[in-house]
Amino acid sequence: MVVLAVAVFVTLSSCAVGCSGSPNSTELKLWSRENQSMAVQIAAVFKEMESLRCEQTTLQQQQNALTQMHITSHQKRAQKEVAGTNVLTYGSNDDEEDLPKEDLPEEDSRRRGDPCFHHTVLDQAWRATNSTSKFKMCDRNVKWKGWYRLFYKGRSIQMPERCVPVNKCGTHSPLWLVGRHPKRRQGIVTRNVCGHWKKNCCAFRSTPIQVKKCRGNYYVYKFNQPSSCYLAYCADINTLVCGRCRRNQSCVSRDKINWRCKTKRRMSSKKIHFFASYPGQLSGKVNRIKYSKVLVNVGRAYNRRTGVFKAPVKGVYQFFFSTQSANAGQKTDLWLVINSYWVAVSHTHVSRPSTVGSLSMYMTFLRRGAKVFVTHNSGRSWANAASMTITFGGSLLVQMK
Repeated sequence: MVVLAVAVFVTLSSCAVGCSGSPNSTELKLWSRENQSMAVQIAAVFKEMESLRCEQTTLQQQQNALTQMHITSHQKRAQKEVAGTNVLTYGSNDDEEDLPKEDLPEEDSRRRGDPCFHHTVLDQAWRATNSTSKFKMCDRNVKWKGWYRLFYKGRSIQMPERCVPVNKCGTHSPLWLVGRHPKRRQGIVTRNVCGHWKKNCCAFRSTPIQVKKCRGNYYVYKFNQPSSCYLAYCADINTLVCGRCRRNQSCVSRDKINWRCKTKRRMSSKKIHFFASYPGQLSGKVNRIKYSKVLVNVGRAYNRRTGVFKAPVKGVYQFFFSTQSANAGQKTDLWLVINSYWVAVSHTHVSRPSTVGSLSMYMTFLRRGAKVFVTHNSGRSWANAASMTITFGGSLLVQMK
């Protein structure tokens, strides 16, 4: 029976080695009962078995290495695809880190340190303001690192801006944001957070956090460990509607309970132009010239009865004013006055019998409601009903928010 088993094993092993097609394959030798003893035959067979076992182990290790390389390559491709969708944790590309900074695309360079593109999704339903649970959570036990964006069952959500009842948000004392969420132009801001307990909405004044608004009407938060347990950051279930707001909309609420998407009013560029003249002569000091002959007054910002231009919007304005003097040896000065400040002068000095005209221009930034007029400080200015020698005018160049 032993000889039969050895013969069968040797035959199978020879087939396995021979089928590999390797020119270095080892052929097993069979001994007859007359030439060798049974002990020698069995020893030779076990030696060949050990050799085959070693070759099989080597092949298995090589196969595992190839499989691991394939898995690693697939994971890198998957991470790049995920980072492009802004869904999970964002980070820099391994390939990009090897490139010099000047070789990176400009857009990627700007996004490298922006938490709107480098944050972790925090989707835990127990954080919702309508959630109660038997087991209370404590965010002091969490190792917070970096920035986070709140989700509720896959939908974007934000922290509450109002006091939350106790035992909500899966904890004893829910943490809510003190103050409004920032606007996008404000960048990163610091906000206080409070925990509600025993009818005191701010019984626990926890460690402040940082907040930033991102394109797409969502916020990212840089959470810190709360001051004690059991406190946890809340996600306001009422703000789910904010995730559906379009780019030209903002999410607003009067009571911090009912939220809605409000379309932003686009500021139309207001047209402001005026041109007026004084049809007569001025002598000596005139505190405010009332240019009564108004030829252009688009926007109705100039008042002919008072001679004052009042800026209707904030922006950049340009003004001009002129005079003409005819008396020899006399100096004539007209000043442009803005909010009681003398800012520009139109000056003439006639040295011999003749007429001299002077035109001055001035550009400045004005806030809404600023008042502008012209004063005749000294000298003598000449004009008549048909001439345009004593004039005042201006235009809005750029309107600003």
